[in-house]
Amino acid sequence: MTSTEISQGLKGGLIIAISSAPFAVLFGAVASDNGLSVAEAALMSATVYAGASQLVGIELFGHHVAPWLVVLSVLAVNFRHVLYSAALTRFIGHFTPVQKFLTFFLLTDPQFAESVKRGESGQGVSFQWYMAFGLAIYVSWVFFSIVGAFFGRMMGDPQVLAIDVLLPIYFLGLVIGFRRKVGFYPVVAASAISAVLAYHLVGSPWHVSIGAIAGIVVAAVMPLQQPDAGLTPASEPES
Repeated sequence: MTSTEISQGLKGGLIIAISSAPFAVLFGAVASDNGLSVAEAALMSATVYAGASQLVGIELFGHHVAPWLVVLSVLAVNFRHVLYSAALTRFIGHFTPVQKFLTFFLLTDPQFAESVKRGESGQGVSFQWYMAFGLAIYVSWVFFSIVGAFFGRMMGDPQVLAIDVLLPIYFLGLVIGFRRKVGFYPVVAASAISAVLAYHLVGSPWHVSIGAIAGIVVAAVMPLQQPDAGLTPASEPES
């Protein structure tokens, strides 16, 4: 059973690793463009390990923004992980404290989405599966960050190659995977509209947290609905 779960984790993680590789290369290229060495870019990916936050932080570093503002901006972008960890707790109650520490370090958007899907389907979230899935993505992320930093100066401006559109496309795919959830469309609409308005009125990166909070508020005020009797967790769509 353990070997099967490890195999399933590695298989699922490698799929995400391949799809996120261009984004890791983008970070490495941006880091190099902002003056970081290959070693420094690798260290940031290995310790911070948060794609969007790394890009926000590196851009602010490049503009010589005050350190406290860099930290606050990264917190704004990554605030959703507070919600992720709270939602994931019900599936990892059997983990030891050390296992939970490792679990939350590897907690990314696809890791959260796949863990919730696996937990709700009745398969359960084992530590072996979680670590295999997470490490496959983590190792790939660090490796391709190094590749991007090494060849970054040869690449030139990443926006010219349209690599900068990979992040929104990547997140859109994750969101669509939950489209059959009760209340999906009102929550997504409220979050999207609020994020767009906040982007123009408040600015980046605060629009990320404002959009998330708007979606949470709508989800909280919506009446609870019981799932149809004919539906089972196994009927949840694959993303």
